[in-house]
Amino acid sequence: MAKWTTTDIPDQSGRIAVVTGANSGLGFETATALAAKGTYVVLAVRNLDKGKAAADRITAATPDARVELQHLDLGSLDGVRTAAAEIKANHPRIDLLINNAGVMYPPKQTTTDGFELQFGTNHLGHFALTGLLLDTLAPVPGSRVVTVSSVGHRIRAAIHFDDLNFEHGYSRLAAYGQSKLANLLFTYELQRRLAAAGQATIAVAAHPGGANTELGRHLPAVIEVPAMKLFSQPAAMGALPTLRAATDPGVTGGQYYGPDGLAGLRGHPKPVSSSKQSHDPELARRLWQVSEDLTGVRYLD
Repeated sequence: MAKWTTTDIPDQSGRIAVVTGANSGLGFETATALAAKGTYVVLAVRNLDKGKAAADRITAATPDARVELQHLDLGSLDGVRTAAAEIKANHPRIDLLINNAGVMYPPKQTTTDGFELQFGTNHLGHFALTGLLLDTLAPVPGSRVVTVSSVGHRIRAAIHFDDLNFEHGYSRLAAYGQSKLANLLFTYELQRRLAAAGQATIAVAAHPGGANTELGRHLPAVIEVPAMKLFSQPAAMGALPTLRAATDPGVTGGQYYGPDGLAGLRGHPKPVSSSKQSHDPELARRLWQVSEDLTGVRYLD
């Protein structure tokens, strides 16, 4: 079978996409490819200066690209609410919400609201943003919520309901695994709830494999050795699973896309499997309830 690339993205004229973390790495490549195909892209970023530079690069590559900047701090629930309100005021309908932004393996830190940084940013921030924007997506035929997970959802991954914020011993690896497992549990539970409610929107997940991006700035130095290049790929390749999940007409709700190569770390996008734990509906429902309680954002109950 032919390998899926950006040339397979159908014309996206008339569609509106919100891409979180669109100023660099996977988010930038995702936004660039969508804009080149006619999508009006909202670059939802924490740093507006970097966002402006990204917007300039996109329009330099595609002069007729339509992009707009939106400040979004996923580490602040007040910031998420403000951004969602501004997006809805400017765009009463949205076709794509791409939950891409994230942090990986930082030293122990907390969000503005006191959540462990990786869980608070990667999961809770996107959980809240999705709920706050859902009424702009739900009526739109073909609309999708695409959430970016990771192969890390299999590594020391569990939802530590008794210590979600790792207050009793912090592990960068375990905290990242928890957040990426949460991304998948959220996607599958969101799809179940959307289907039960008869909504047009579908929920899909993707992972980039071993993408070489700024996200890896906290990785151990050993990762930088030349041999590790065999297990990584450029950000443009890492963005392909997200782009396929967002645009391929054959995608169905609840699918998970990732690279087709060695250990899922590099290659072209295809439907892939996720861990047994990620498909546990009881675990997903419990996480959903806790996420509602922690964020104060309730939807599809």
